[in-house]
Amino acid sequence: MHRIARALPAVAMLLLGACSSGSPTPQAQPPASIPAAHGGQSAPAPHRSQPTAHPAPHRSQLTAPPAAAIASASAASGGPARFSPTAHGVLDGQVVVIDPGHNGGNGAAPSIINRLIWNGRETETCDTTGAQTDSGYTEALFNWNVALDLTADLRAEGATVVLTRTTNTGVGPCVTRRAAIGNDVRANAAVSVHADGGPTDGRGFAILEPVADGINNAIVGPSAALGAHLRAAFAAGTGEPVSSYDGIDGIQPRNDLAGTNLSTIPKVFIECANMRNAADAALVTSPRWQATAARAIAAGLTAFLRPGR
Repeated sequence: MHRIARALPAVAMLLLGACSSGSPTPQAQPPASIPAAHGGQSAPAPHRSQPTAHPAPHRSQLTAPPAAAIASASAASGGPARFSPTAHGVLDGQVVVIDPGHNGGNGAAPSIINRLIWNGRETETCDTTGAQTDSGYTEALFNWNVALDLTADLRAEGATVVLTRTTNTGVGPCVTRRAAIGNDVRANAAVSVHADGGPTDGRGFAILEPVADGINNAIVGPSAALGAHLRAAFAAGTGEPVSSYDGIDGIQPRNDLAGTNLSTIPKVFIECANMRNAADAALVTSPRWQATAARAIAAGLTAFLRPGR
């Protein structure tokens, strides 16, 4: 499947909402074009594999950026966009949010991505640069490429797809906004696509699932079901083993991620491989394997959204 950056005709793109999670989001948008992917480089930063405990400050202790900075970050990320189906299929009527983690320009915007946000339990930064291979291939680019292939696969099965960012040369959006996008469009499911930066002697994929925190209580069970389908489909479709260092049998509950803490729709993260491991690095830099990973994720989403079909 060709990436939608090449396959879609050039049509006008409408943003689903501003970077502020309080902004209303239109529920009906025409399809939009996505610019071709670019491999923006950013400084290496470890991608967290385990929860870290911090004292929880009151929200009033957090410093909000000026409105101009919010608007600038939203525009720089390419904004979220909605893509109509390209064919009828088993996912007719379903809305899926695909969240390619990080962004290629994050490393050049520390004042934006290092801003503290409230993730439902504690503070974390607005975003990070993500991991990278030893040769410098960035996680942001991997996530972007898989998201493009995945979007094309889902649209061909009848789904409407919402992407949280539509460029890999921009900044953000913040992890709080990524969660809000799925909530705003009332998606049937959401997947945040990532690759890990774990120990060099560890390899494999892991599904990060939400832990109940009040806001997301209703989606913990459905998210676990989504995670189980993704784990089975990804293992069968890619041959990648479950992580040897993160979680148990490929499943890792996480209570420190705004993307799932603040979600009101079924949502999980998938760490497709470990970029710091030589064997996995050879996979994540391969366009063929990226397409294979996308097809496997699409199969998992289909099994969740259309069980028994």
